[in-house]
Amino acid sequence: MLAQESQLLFLIVFFVYGLAFFVMGIALFLEASRSPSLAEAQLLLPLALFGILHGLHEWFELFLEQASWMETQITEDVFIIRLVFLAISFLSLGFYGFLASRLQKRETLFRLRLPLITLGFYFAIIIFSAITAYKSLPLDTPSLANNLIRYLLAVPAAVLASIGLRIQAKEAQKDKRFPLVSNLNWASFGFGLYGFSQLFVSPLAVFPATHLNNQNFFLLTGIPPEVIRSITALIITFGLVRAIQAIEVERQEQFQIAQEARVDALERVKEEMDAREDMRRELLRHIVQAQEDERARISRELHDETAQVLSAFSLELAALNNILDEEQSDLVPNLARLQDLSRDMSQGIFRLVHDLRPAQLDDLGLVPAIQNLIGQECCKMDLKVSLNIEGKSQRIDPLIETVLFRVAQASLTNIARHAETEKAEVKIRFNKNQVALNIIDEGIGFDPAEPFSPPAGWGLAGMRERVESVGGKFNLESSPGNGTSVAVLIPCNKKEE
Repeated sequence: MLAQESQLLFLIVFFVYGLAFFVMGIALFLEASRSPSLAEAQLLLPLALFGILHGLHEWFELFLEQASWMETQITEDVFIIRLVFLAISFLSLGFYGFLASRLQKRETLFRLRLPLITLGFYFAIIIFSAITAYKSLPLDTPSLANNLIRYLLAVPAAVLASIGLRIQAKEAQKDKRFPLVSNLNWASFGFGLYGFSQLFVSPLAVFPATHLNNQNFFLLTGIPPEVIRSITALIITFGLVRAIQAIEVERQEQFQIAQEARVDALERVKEEMDAREDMRRELLRHIVQAQEDERARISRELHDETAQVLSAFSLELAALNNILDEEQSDLVPNLARLQDLSRDMSQGIFRLVHDLRPAQLDDLGLVPAIQNLIGQECCKMDLKVSLNIEGKSQRIDPLIETVLFRVAQASLTNIARHAETEKAEVKIRFNKNQVALNIIDEGIGFDPAEPFSPPAGWGLAGMRERVESVGGKFNLESSPGNGTSVAVLIPCNKKEE
């Protein structure tokens, strides 16, 4: 009964021992694949390989012990495979310790010269003792190989890993990463204790196995060395897994900080873009206003000066025609042609003045100006346009009236030139705080998403810019064969009397 309880305890210890290292290896492997901040992936991968291989080795040894209890015959190859697993796991741990302790750097070698010299003497004593005993005594080769692997690989590898983790803890302490510091220190302590436990091997007539062996340790403490190794495995796994969790917390905090910084940057960019958009609209508004003012100025000058000069010129020609006598009758046809040219020039200037700035727009407002546009210009373009007014017609801001008039003028011109239709409809809707303009045709339409080759498309862009310059919305809907609809909505107030 006591033997069965001991065997059960042995199974539990070895299972926990292997499970702890295997979980540690898997956790470190996953962390290495995420480019951890604890170390480079090339630093953590050897430690992860050690955990996975050593955990498998302990389960393998558990299987061999069960086989021996059941007196199952085991070939020598199986023991060799176990030893290979054990050696590779400790080589991986040693490689990690070499990298983590930075023994490849000259200053680190100089700083650790005393421990390294001590380690060198330790190697020399173990090797000398093994060679001497092997030559003089018949030794069990698998047991000797197992002891040498633990003496020459496990102990120095665990010591180097402990030193490396301690160095990393000091660096983390400099950066004030205190949760990481405590966990790395726990892992460093665990590897130091684990390296010490590897000195207690199977009894063998090789120094120091003659005195430092698992039987003497059990007789002295009443605890098998495997229990100590299981405890150290749990300490190491606890420290490293907690270190990974601390790194994950740091990573999340850094990610949160980066996200907040990104949001702040985006908000600043948005504010800057909004400011630039406001500035652009204000600039467009001033450009539109300046353009219309310049049109009005040129229109007035043509009307007040050039037209009056031509009128005076026509009157002088008429007076000259009246005073010519019969002897100068051959000049009459010339005077008549001059009068005809004068009238043509006057009519051309009148049309130019009207195109530059319709007088109805300033004197009577938007609706009369569009009615005149439909009655005069559209008739010349053979375009029949119906006008529908919704709401009470009223005067609004002069700049908004100008924008709506120009949009209607440009839209009707586009319909006459490109829509291949003779009918169009203009709707104006006056609401309390906004005015809407719709120009609709049933022409051939087009695809608004189709790219235009300049200068095609500039007219639509100009209409949109004009509308947006006064804070309005411009919407264009069209498709091939289904006509085109231009909709403008501008917030506005009634023009003060």
